[in-house]
Amino acid sequence: MDNVKILEVKQSIFASNDEQAAALRAELKQEKIFLLNLMSAPGSGKTTTLRRTIAALQNELRIGVMEADIDSDVDARAIAETGAKAIQLHTGGMCHLDAEMTRQGLAGLGTEGLDLVILENVGNLVCPAEFDTGAVKNAMILSVPEGHDKPLKYPLMFQVCDVVLVNKIDVLPYFDFDMDKCREYVALRNPNARVIPICARTGEGIDEWADWLREQVRAWQA
Repeated sequence: MDNVKILEVKQSIFASNDEQAAALRAELKQEKIFLLNLMSAPGSGKTTTLRRTIAALQNELRIGVMEADIDSDVDARAIAETGAKAIQLHTGGMCHLDAEMTRQGLAGLGTEGLDLVILENVGNLVCPAEFDTGAVKNAMILSVPEGHDKPLKYPLMFQVCDVVLVNKIDVLPYFDFDMDKCREYVALRNPNARVIPICARTGEGIDEWADWLREQVRAWQA
C-alpha cells in the first residue's frame, strides 16, 4: 500500500467538453466498461460508501476506482485496502474533472479486464455537476447532516444525477432531516432520479444500491 499511483491530470484545452464526453462514452460502450461518476460534498461519506459498494459487488464485477482530489492520496489508499484497483488523481487545484481529465485517469488506471470503474469526483456540489465526465451514469451522496433542502440550493447537481444516496440515516433521530421532503425536493429537480437511503457505516440500504448498480452495469454490457 506504500506505492499508490498518483496521476496529475490536466484540464482539456479543447472547447467542447460535451463532444469529448460523448466520444469517451462510446469507447467505453465498445469496451463494455461502465463508468460511474460519484459526486457529493466533502464529508458525506463517499469513500466509506465506496468501500461498502466494492464489498457487495467485487465477487461479481471487476472494479477499478479513480479518486480525485486537489491533493493527498488518503482515499486511494483506503480503496486499495479493499483489493480493488485504485489510482489517485490530483487536479492541480481544479474543483472538478472534465472528460479529458477522466480519460487521462482511465489511461493511468488501466481498464483492461474491468467491468466497472467508479470516479470519486472532487468534493463539492457545484463545479462537478457542470462538466460531463463521459460517465454512463451520475450518482451523488447527500448526507443527513447536510439537510433535506440541498436539492433546492444546488439544483444542477440533482438535475444531472440518476441516483441520490441519502447517507448517514443512522443519525436521523438527531437531525432535523425530513426524508419525505427530501424525496419531494429531489423529484422537483429530477423526477427520474432514484433516491436510496443508506448508512455506509452499518451497511443498511447498500444491498438496494448494489442491486441498482449491478443492473446498470449488466444492461450497459449487454
